[in-house]
Amino acid sequence: MPEPRRAALDTAIEIAVQDVAGVRVALAEGADRVELCVALGLGGLTPSAGLVRAAVEEAREDGRAGFVHVLVRPRGGGFVYDSDELDTIVADIRFAREAGAAGVVVGALDETGHIDREAVARFVAEAGGLDVTFHRAFDTLPDPLGAADALAELGVARILTSGGAARSVDGVDGLRALAQRTGGRVQVMAGGGVRVQDIHTLLAAGVDAVHLSARQTVSGAPSGPGGGDAAYDITDPITVREAVAAAAVRGS
Repeated sequence: MPEPRRAALDTAIEIAVQDVAGVRVALAEGADRVELCVALGLGGLTPSAGLVRAAVEEAREDGRAGFVHVLVRPRGGGFVYDSDELDTIVADIRFAREAGAAGVVVGALDETGHIDREAVARFVAEAGGLDVTFHRAFDTLPDPLGAADALAELGVARILTSGGAARSVDGVDGLRALAQRTGGRVQVMAGGGVRVQDIHTLLAAGVDAVHLSARQTVSGAPSGPGGGDAAYDITDPITVREAVAAAAVRGS
């Protein structure tokens, strides 16, 4: 098994963004990294090749080579994947690595609802030296503490979890238990319905990072009957700024 890799110990704020404008906001307001994705309304899906390249270039120009982590999730509807979908995930991980991303965010379960160890091992191997985050498929697992041990052994760097609750602040006991169990072998990142006012409570539970989308919905031009809702999401700079400030209190 690969050696588990541990990211920085300082509390990190990760922002889920869906476009290059969101990357710019996260950079400008002091976030530590972004999870780049699309379709947050579906829980997030793999972003396009063009978006990945543009995001990496934006971060590189700002001197933040480790900033962009790419969600690799081919569809909604759960986390049990067939062989074609697994091959697609591996190919997208390869592309993210070759495009200069710093990490990938992945997950896969077997038909019994447990971690698909073979799939995750493939993901980690394809990621090479990139950070690998196991996403919120983790919150469906029947034995999260045992699963955390398995992910550490597989070389996963970070687990994104709400502690099993709909909102992270309501899963704080699970987050605390997970942070204690992992003991620095793998990062615990709280994510799921996070509000700025929750960050202090989450950090007090001992998590290493907090993940939020900082989304604001705005109205676009009429899209017609075939274009879906005219409203769309942007990344709110005020929310990002306040989240960064809330996390900084812990380190002061």
